[in-house]
Amino acid sequence: MAFELPDLPYAYDALQPYMSKETLEYHHDKHHNAYVTTGNKLLEGSGLDGQSLEDIVKGSYGKNQALFNNAGQHYNHKHFWNWMKPNGGGKSLPGDLQKAIDSDLGGYDKFREDFIAAGTGQFGSGWAWIAAKNGKLEIMKTPNGESPLVHGATPILGVDVWEHSYYIDYRNARPKYLEAFVDNLVNWEYVDELYQGARG
Repeated sequence: MAFELPDLPYAYDALQPYMSKETLEYHHDKHHNAYVTTGNKLLEGSGLDGQSLEDIVKGSYGKNQALFNNAGQHYNHKHFWNWMKPNGGGKSLPGDLQKAIDSDLGGYDKFREDFIAAGTGQFGSGWAWIAAKNGKLEIMKTPNGESPLVHGATPILGVDVWEHSYYIDYRNARPKYLEAFVDNLVNWEYVDELYQGARG
């Protein structure tokens, strides 16, 4: 299945002041587009063409690094744009998701602290996550383009901590970016949709 760059689900300036129009133009139109273009070239003749994106990510992990890097980042970013919305974030979560965060992650405040710490503590490029694994939620971090998908888990929320995600707006202040993401950008309805899917 050929990769396609999805349209953003909002205008380029819709996430300001927390994520600028300039950041979204570079991040979506240049970086994500490059993963799609390069991924499609690497997919040809890989033996994985025709499979779902999830299967391509899992099938290339540890076997075809170049394809995995691009397919993994395409998968991550397809969700990343939907994990954000204008006037998002905050403590108002759908009921089932709130219960799971309370029981598995120690409540909203503890989740917020641990999620920001995971993103801040990811050395170099990578991602911080809430993932569903064995019927429970957990906070994870991964390097580069890896996601919980290749570690037997289902990502339900992820934040990109590659510098291209925040450097224009926050320079090297990654914790400030992560605070803004959790407090003002997270699309909890989309997180809940993925959580319900992970529950089967």
